[in-house]
Amino acid sequence: MRILGVDPGISITGFSIIDSKKNRTSLLAYGTIRPKSKDSLPKRLNYLFEEVNKILDQFSPDVLAIEDAFYSNNVKSAMILGQARGCIILAASQADILIYEFAPRKVKMSVCGNGAASKEQVSYMVTKILKLEKAPKPLDVSDAMAVGLCYINQSRIL
Repeated sequence: MRILGVDPGISITGFSIIDSKKNRTSLLAYGTIRPKSKDSLPKRLNYLFEEVNKILDQFSPDVLAIEDAFYSNNVKSAMILGQARGCIILAASQADILIYEFAPRKVKMSVCGNGAASKEQVSYMVTKILKLEKAPKPLDVSDAMAVGLCYINQSRIL
């Protein structure tokens, strides 16, 4: 099973490609998608959509695991994040892959055992779980890895 884990954002979207076979988990690729901050929102959303499509074409994942929107006091920020998530989900839906959404607390609980873990704690655990030499940067990438690992952990339960 190949999982595309995504930590969505309009400024930085972290992604990871993780293969899971039996009890073996391996990280194939990871990175960020960074739309130009000076572009209009529609252009940034289109860029995000196109870049996700490139990732889908290159790696052919079986599943998209994406972090669900967190609830914020800033309604405008939450709405923009929702639009970014929508672009990513649409790309995966058009590629006919399964889509799973996980709440941030669920992701943190899955990899750290604590739903209130910090981003740094998540990064540390992801580095250990995937046996990486050093923690991936920026934290959006380790968050994306954590979302992918959360799917793997949850799929073993289901």
